Amino acid sequence: MITIRPITPEEIPAARRVILTVAYNIYGWEGGLEDSIRHFESTTEFDDMAHVEEHYFQNNGQFLVVLDDDKVIGSGAVRKFDEATAELKRMWLLEDYHGKGIGYQVIAQLFDFSRTKGYQRIILQTSPEQTRAIAFYKKLGFHEIPCYNDKPDEISMEIKP
Repeated sequence: MITIRPITPEEIPAARRVILTVAYNIYGWEGGLEDSIRHFESTTEFDDMAHVEEHYFQNNGQFLVVLDDDKVIGSGAVRKFDEATAELKRMWLLEDYHGKGIGYQVIAQLFDFSRTKGYQRIILQTSPEQTRAIAFYKKLGFHEIPCYNDKPDEISMEIKP
């Protein structure tokens, strides 16, 4: 049974592994999956996940985990970017679960949460290689905007929830 709910501290390592597993399949990094996981865990790429409470829950945000029974299969989060804007982060789902409406359920919960917090728009940034994610976001109504951070090679998008 699929469950979507706020993440617990014990589930953070499994969520990181899901994210890196999906990313590994998209980007095809050199070396094996375990090498990639070790590499990224030694960088600052997951600082937000090392401090979920601070980066999300204490920052007018929400971090959801997707479970199939007790197994973590996906995640999605929003956090405050500014008073009117939430930033969508960590939206990942294992490939075996694509096409089942789970991503839509996660986004719906994050949009509902964002509206209750008074956010007037949601922004995100993703890489051009994530063609499936970009198509998903466009289908939801996101549109491209100028880059809003220090990653100009990535695609920035927004929506008014």
